[in-house]
Amino acid sequence: MLTKLFAIGCRTGIAFSVMLGLGSVPASAAPQGARAAVPAKAKAGAKATTAGTPKARPKPKAKPVAPVDLLPLPDPVRSDDANRMIAWVETSRDNGKLPYIVIDKPAAMLSLFAANGDFLGETPVLLGIGIGDDSSPGVGAKKLEDIGPAERTTPAGRFVAKFGKAFGRERVLWVDYANSVALHAVITTHKSEQRVARLLSPSPDDNRISFGCINVGTSFYTKHLRPLFLKRGGVVYILPDTKPLDAVFPRVRLLPYLNAPGASPATAATATE
Repeated sequence: MLTKLFAIGCRTGIAFSVMLGLGSVPASAAPQGARAAVPAKAKAGAKATTAGTPKARPKPKAKPVAPVDLLPLPDPVRSDDANRMIAWVETSRDNGKLPYIVIDKPAAMLSLFAANGDFLGETPVLLGIGIGDDSSPGVGAKKLEDIGPAERTTPAGRFVAKFGKAFGRERVLWVDYANSVALHAVITTHKSEQRVARLLSPSPDDNRISFGCINVGTSFYTKHLRPLFLKRGGVVYILPDTKPLDAVFPRVRLLPYLNAPGASPATAATATE
């Protein structure tokens, strides 16, 4: 396995640089207001220290500053398939007791959720340059220079992801270890690829650049994603490029049954038998 990691690493040739992070998180608690210092009142009957000098008048109390409420971020703009997927995971509890991620490949966006379904934030992602939903057979064992552009895909599906070592002893979130697909902070080894600029771009059209790995902004990765997944890992749902959602995630069809009054995941499982 060490030979594989040295020869391949992640399908991007892992080499990290500290860059400006990207992403948004829900508004946190509002900051507390501050009070200006108020001088002590002059003692009654106190005399001026110098003859003819008038007594200094006490400064008026400063009015307390009211706490400033942070405006909540607007709901993220998601595709219909992403909304269906998120609703299904939340309702079916398919993630079990693990945090989870939903990656909307057509929109090049990642949504992060706690194990209980709380939305924790979203961020743009970079994906494989190849359009497709499957990994080419044996691609994980190839050298980077032997992987053609059409093979550089980010596969769609449900993956149980865990942290592990990659090339250079860096730890990354392995999404599909067999095919060398990992999720990690954006890399800047090749300046001409302009990966940070691609993340900052408002359009998803230029977010296809990697060999198949998923890149996110460094700040979002280190502050939000990595701490959540580091101990036990989590589940990563990657939506398809070209296939219908139901073809990759057949159980999403059960969502109407799960939403029915009195329904549960157990009863929904028998709804189509």
